[in-house]
Amino acid sequence: MYSSSCDNNFDQLNTNKVSATAIDPGFQLNAAIVGCAYPNGSLVYDIGVVQQIISPNSGVLTGANYNQDNRASTQELWQSYYRNVIKNTRDVISKIQSDPARANLLQMTRIIQAFAFMVLTDDYGSIPYFEGGVGYSQQVYFPVYDSQDAIYTDIIKELTEATAALNLSGKVETADILYAGDLNKWKSFGYSLLLRAGMRLSQVNASKAQQVVQAAFQGGVILSNSDNAKIAHDPNYTNTIGNLLNSTEASNFYLTKPFVDYLRSKNDPRLSAIAVTYVGAKSGPEQTAASGTYAASVHKGMPMGNDNAGAVKAASDAGLSSFYEFAQADRRRIANNYAPNFLVTASQNFLLLAEARERGWITAGTVESYYNAGVKAHMDQLGRVDAGSVIAPAAADAYLAANPFDEAKALEMINTQYWVSSFMNGPEAFANFRRSGYPLLTSNPFPGKEVEFINRLTYPNSEISVNSENVQAAISAQGADNLATKVWWDK
Repeated sequence: MYSSSCDNNFDQLNTNKVSATAIDPGFQLNAAIVGCAYPNGSLVYDIGVVQQIISPNSGVLTGANYNQDNRASTQELWQSYYRNVIKNTRDVISKIQSDPARANLLQMTRIIQAFAFMVLTDDYGSIPYFEGGVGYSQQVYFPVYDSQDAIYTDIIKELTEATAALNLSGKVETADILYAGDLNKWKSFGYSLLLRAGMRLSQVNASKAQQVVQAAFQGGVILSNSDNAKIAHDPNYTNTIGNLLNSTEASNFYLTKPFVDYLRSKNDPRLSAIAVTYVGAKSGPEQTAASGTYAASVHKGMPMGNDNAGAVKAASDAGLSSFYEFAQADRRRIANNYAPNFLVTASQNFLLLAEARERGWITAGTVESYYNAGVKAHMDQLGRVDAGSVIAPAAADAYLAANPFDEAKALEMINTQYWVSSFMNGPEAFANFRRSGYPLLTSNPFPGKEVEFINRLTYPNSEISVNSENVQAAISAQGADNLATKVWWDK
């Protein structure tokens, strides 16, 4: 009797009637898009490698400023993207690949997945690709690593097929947080990624690169800041790096001397738009809004390769009160909590098209016109991030008049501008720096550096311990798992 009374209505009593039993795949795609935001490890490594922002601190912040391996930071992108992006895109694809009513959602998901895999393979080289992220759907718990050559072949296939398959007459996925279901913008995004993928091949397969770039250009890439692919942030979901720079590490990261010196040497209005100096600051608490100035003439960048003691001396040598007076990316404007994460921008595309035109891979337009448009688009983009960073069109015109395009230095000028244009987009700035060789940077002088320049990020310790057989196979094929080994397209 006691047993039967306990069993009475047992299923009803123990069923959670408010817990979701299914998730719309569209919401999972949104989770993947949000997951594409660059993690803090990208600040420590990607942005540091290209010498835009560094920290003199050691410990968890050790990285590009020291040219040393710090797997606590190098693993962040890997874990963030596989857990938050690839896991969701794989799940969405497995759910809807046979559902014609969600065909457009399927293609959108393939495009986001291609973006994420491109970022991963560009930073690490060989990665789990064909078996990556299918632990749930296919029970593959120890995925093999694929060569970057094979990965890029499939990424190009995925982008080509998915972008072409977007059906303007099909279901509109209005819940989409990237473009609110605007398929024309999704097509431009897909072709923009195809352009980027094609340009990555410039040093390893020029004929294939030309073919892919032409297809992307003919398809139509993003050429307006209104169409930029970006993750918008708000109080419910803040910018990861912006949150770091506005909290625990607010006074620990600084613009570098190479970056500030370059902008100052060109009298570039973007220096005032992105930088702040806290005049007279001798500590973090003294970096107040009242002591801040945007004046380019005041900004001084922190020299590369200094620990805390070295930064103190460098500040003294520069005539500053302390190293807290070095210029910073302004955390109240360009690096605020709600600043967007840009995935692909019109400025980047214009500059890639300038290079493609210089190489003769496209015939429309002129190198100079694409170059000028790229510079102007970035200056306009900054003002869209924050009203305090607006650069007047007349100032952009004056900059180009004072620093005219020089055909003899075309590739250097184009890719140096790409470096500036990709500020705060660490993975893309890092990738294009290695591909193009520009800007011309000097290796930092830190005495304990492990390499002259960092060429890739190292694999997470969790992969080495859990998926060791496949990791070792990848290392045998690619090269040592260190910061010096180059990825396939980096020649």
